[in-house]
Amino acid sequence: MALSGASEREDTATAMDDAVICTISKESFEEILLDNPKLNLKITKLIGLKLQRVERDLERLVFKDSNSRITGFISKYASQYGTKIGSEIFIKSSLTHQDIANLTATSRQTVSTLFNQLKNKGIIDFARNKIIIRDPDKLSKLQ
Repeated sequence: MALSGASEREDTATAMDDAVICTISKESFEEILLDNPKLNLKITKLIGLKLQRVERDLERLVFKDSNSRITGFISKYASQYGTKIGSEIFIKSSLTHQDIANLTATSRQTVSTLFNQLKNKGIIDFARNKIIIRDPDKLSKLQ
């Protein structure tokens, strides 16, 4: 975001796996972009995609209820990080109910209640570090 004129980073990120972090000055990065039009176009596309994602997330926060936001998050998370095993989707996750609540602008209690309801209906199962989506079709209908 420094390229767009932001003076300080306001975003944070937490690595879910081992990661290597590298830094580059804004000036050096601008020089690289000027010398490489293909990279410049790719970065521009990435910024556009990020803007679209932020718009969709904001729309969900404004127009959807808490249960829809949570089920939508689970489905999106499963598509990004899940492994399909038969008709089920297995997600190895270090996210807590509080993390999911923070990401969906809900409370931990709401996440826990909904998870228990979904478990009782046979739609998901969960334990400390995993979520199993037993019925992805039913889950997607709840979004």
